[in-house]
Amino acid sequence: MAEAMEISVEALAERLRSGEPTLLLDVREPWEHEIARLPGSVLLPLGELAERVEELAVDEGMLVVVYCHHGIRSLGGAAILRRAGIERAVSLAGGIEAWSQRIDPSIPRY
Repeated sequence: MAEAMEISVEALAERLRSGEPTLLLDVREPWEHEIARLPGSVLLPLGELAERVEELAVDEGMLVVVYCHHGIRSLGGAAILRRAGIERAVSLAGGIEAWSQRIDPSIPRY
């Protein structure tokens, strides 16, 4: 069965708490990453993702969680990764905005 295209911020927080293998991929622009980012995330802007997907170190069984500001660009990013053969790629529903509102208010909103 295919994995869902999105993960909620609550489900991601639980994954990270429990130590499940997860790669956080930020597909926003560098200036956005400077303002606010999830700890340990990799920045690879959406416009460069298709050409640079092989740069990602994705281990067997790892879930790749793609995120952006509101969860729109990250849906496209997850689709690019799936087409490139990374089947366990999902978008963070609501993006870093939802993460800041519901999980970690210390992450700046913009």
